Amino acid sequence: MHIAAKLVAAAALVLLGGCSTLSSLNPFARKAPPLNPPAALVDFKPSLALGTAWSVSIGSAGPYLFSPAVANHSVFAAAADGSLIRVDAASGGTQWRINAGSRLTAGVGTDGNTVAVAAEKGMLLVFDGDGKLRWKAQASSEILSAPAVGQGLVIVRSLDNHIVAYDADSGARRWAVQRAMPPLTLRTAPGMVISGETVFVALPGGRLSALALGNGGPRWEVAVGDPRGTTELERIADTSGSPVLLEREVCAVAYQGSIGCFDANTGAARWIKQFSSYVGVAVDQRLVFAADERGAVTAFSRQSGASVWRNDKLAFRRLSTPVAFGRAVAVGDYQGYIHFLSREDGALIGRVGTDGSPVQTGPVDAGGKLVFQTQAGTVVALTTE
Repeated sequence: MHIAAKLVAAAALVLLGGCSTLSSLNPFARKAPPLNPPAALVDFKPSLALGTAWSVSIGSAGPYLFSPAVANHSVFAAAADGSLIRVDAASGGTQWRINAGSRLTAGVGTDGNTVAVAAEKGMLLVFDGDGKLRWKAQASSEILSAPAVGQGLVIVRSLDNHIVAYDADSGARRWAVQRAMPPLTLRTAPGMVISGETVFVALPGGRLSALALGNGGPRWEVAVGDPRGTTELERIADTSGSPVLLEREVCAVAYQGSIGCFDANTGAARWIKQFSSYVGVAVDQRLVFAADERGAVTAFSRQSGASVWRNDKLAFRRLSTPVAFGRAVAVGDYQGYIHFLSREDGALIGRVGTDGSPVQTGPVDAGGKLVFQTQAGTVVALTTE
């Protein structure tokens, strides 16, 4: 699901609840040849020792995004055919594997005791930590974003921008919020993250919203990307990936918009810079990392937003959301390679191949192991020196 830098006007409009989405503009699903050829892989002298701790097969993601999730020392993963698996994060041993009974479109969201995935036609399926179906609920439209699970709630955002919170145990609806949709959006999966008594929601139209967990009431909302331009294509400015929280800051990025960090309590901007990305951000104590729409990875000062380094050696390779891991920043690409850049200066220090299919979603840290899921369905845990 990744595309090239300038969007092509010959895109098919998909009507959805009075708004339109451009599947052909989806950075993860485009099948036409890119306007710019992907950069060839450059030779370099590796300085980071990499190893594969374990690898399991879950099944193809098809046209959807599936992200592995980590909780209670386990890794959870799902696939389009309905497969759902829990493996031991340390060994990769299968703890259970089930079929959800429906084809899936998004997942996984979990806190270790509750496991949530989305099925076709907007069905939400919720299992307990042992893989037993607990309850199901019908959303107002298709769900492409992984559900957020925490504080006794399961929260989903459907494609019509309807955000609903359910009781994790009973499935009773606790609250619902309907947000306006822009005329045109990318068919992507902006994410949500729960922290304390707030859920932070990335939204189409370049918005980042903080909602109270108790009743869905708005705490604040900010613009990560303001739509601008003379055509609807030029005015697409959707928030990309999931917002990332660290301490009292939440950071996010938008396509044809900006990247920035905001006060998690008030929404006040700490800093904001013009930037465009199809995927989300990563944060550590000093830096914020992002891959732009042209495949360049940039590190920004977390304190000021100043650019610290930029690596363009992976241009147009349809990069995943990066992640900070030890002394490296890791990012996947459309050929299933995972590249490791120096966190200090952005130089390439390591590379490992997977199954040759795209790494579509950002990796997760599973207790010192970096876990990726490929489009073909390989879930792999890597270790570094």
